[in-house]
Amino acid sequence: MGSNDLRRFAAVASEAALTAGALLSRHIGRPKQVHTKRSASDLVTEIDRAAEGRIRRILRRATPRFDVLGEEQGQQRHASAYRWIVDPLDGTNNFVHGLPLFGVSIGLEHQGRIVVGVIYDPMRRELFVAIKDRGALLNGRRLHVAPTRRLALSLLSTGFSSNFLRHREPYLSWFSAFQCRSHGVRRIGSTVISLAAVAAGRLEGFYEQDLWPWDMAAGLLLVQESGGRVSDMDGGPVDLDAGRLVASNGRIHREMLHVIQKV
Repeated sequence: MGSNDLRRFAAVASEAALTAGALLSRHIGRPKQVHTKRSASDLVTEIDRAAEGRIRRILRRATPRFDVLGEEQGQQRHASAYRWIVDPLDGTNNFVHGLPLFGVSIGLEHQGRIVVGVIYDPMRRELFVAIKDRGALLNGRRLHVAPTRRLALSLLSTGFSSNFLRHREPYLSWFSAFQCRSHGVRRIGSTVISLAAVAAGRLEGFYEQDLWPWDMAAGLLLVQESGGRVSDMDGGPVDLDAGRLVASNGRIHREMLHVIQKV
């Protein structure tokens, strides 16, 4: 796998994300069908499913033997060393209500390592692209995380999963602790947009548990390739299946882990 291969895969993922994003931007705030999945606030629409269908067609045409894992259509296996990990619409609740904070996320995994990550924000027309060991770009411009060195001067983001309705801890304790120790904690409603914001230096950090692989795959590479750090909540490597993530500019990472573990 060489540089040309990775650039080609990144171009394919970018095409797929832009195509799905065009569909989302035309239907924001007015999907015809809205259903629930794991809880009353965990929504899915016919647009989520249509967007994933368009993404899969583009990926399949360019890389027919790659495995694909998508939020809406599950896993398609070919016993490949490569796996696309797709979230066609992260931030469905925002999308349904017409709030323009949602994104498309496509990551490429090779033998357990994310090597390409693409996130597209269709309402701001921002395309984030990361290639392993080759940096990250926003609309062609190099990305860098924020230089902030103290948690007290940082702006953070988090999310509450559907499990919050059954188990409110440690979500509330974490939120309270970070809100008191930083410039504030935002609940943007989209993990992928939050991770892109960390990569772009708009946020210093993000934390959440009970995530899915498609929430994290592309974004964690973006943060790393922008000079940041990602880990699980114990400071170890991220396990996509465990769903526990801390992402930061690197400089405040230890402070974030200390707060999470102390609570």
